[in-house]
Amino acid sequence: MKFNSPITLLPIIMGAALFFACEDTVTVNLENASPVLNIDAWINNKPQTQTIELTLSQSYFDSSRPKGVKGASVLVTDEKGNVFPFAESTKQDGIYEWFPSSGSFGELGATYTLTVNYNGEKFVSSCKMARTTRIDSITFKVEKGQGPGAADVDKASFWARDQIGSGDCYWIRTYKNGSLINLPRDINRAYDAGIAPTGNFDGLTFLQPIREAISPQQDEDSNGKILSPYKNGDSVYVEIHSISRLAFDYLGELRIQTNRPGGIAELFSTPLANVSTNINNENPKGSQVVGFFNVAAVSGLGRRYKK
Repeated sequence: MKFNSPITLLPIIMGAALFFACEDTVTVNLENASPVLNIDAWINNKPQTQTIELTLSQSYFDSSRPKGVKGASVLVTDEKGNVFPFAESTKQDGIYEWFPSSGSFGELGATYTLTVNYNGEKFVSSCKMARTTRIDSITFKVEKGQGPGAADVDKASFWARDQIGSGDCYWIRTYKNGSLINLPRDINRAYDAGIAPTGNFDGLTFLQPIREAISPQQDEDSNGKILSPYKNGDSVYVEIHSISRLAFDYLGELRIQTNRPGGIAELFSTPLANVSTNINNENPKGSQVVGFFNVAAVSGLGRRYKK
């Protein structure tokens, strides 16, 4: 993930260019911003190695992989004084790992504190492992093509019910044939059983748009033909991760900032900005930090599509 130099004048410059010639070249001089520490700390209770990634932000037009941070101290502690040290990976800069000797990480309902010491500064955050909910089933259906020559489209849905008690937040993550569907447009989150906190969907079955979002958004082939999200023999595996309310808001901001329409539509889009964070520098006058810390409980279910 990247964090951008100020570009507040870009929409004005682009708009002015339209009055002269579409072929004109517009040169935009962006200010050089100092690198900012980004802490990507999404850990869970799955029985596997837990990973936290530390990188440095870079300029907006730099398409290279963000630089991994070496030499940091990364610890997670719980209320009982247990310490989970995340060791620096020898395979990739910026990756810090905790290996479970048995079982999995964490305890439902416990609060965990992340502490990162880097470059003489201390960055901290806390998060409670909230409850998740069980997935009952996964179903497939065929939607008949609309219009002459339109192909049928095969889609999947998961079925689950939000637990009773308002305020549960979830991140639904989907794997197709073993690969995570991970485009910004595919971020699928729920507040109770609904899309937003504004409705009263406590204790209900997840709404249809959430259930059906496990089908990747439909792309087209070179001939403009709609591609079906699934075909016979494909496997789908769905996980429901519990997230905090702050993480729910963060993922919404992330989807807006990274899923950009491009082209002329950018003139009317929300201006780019850094998303929020729940990680703080203990020194209020110290370096800026971005990123997020969440500890999730996870439930999952898989199925193979057979017509």
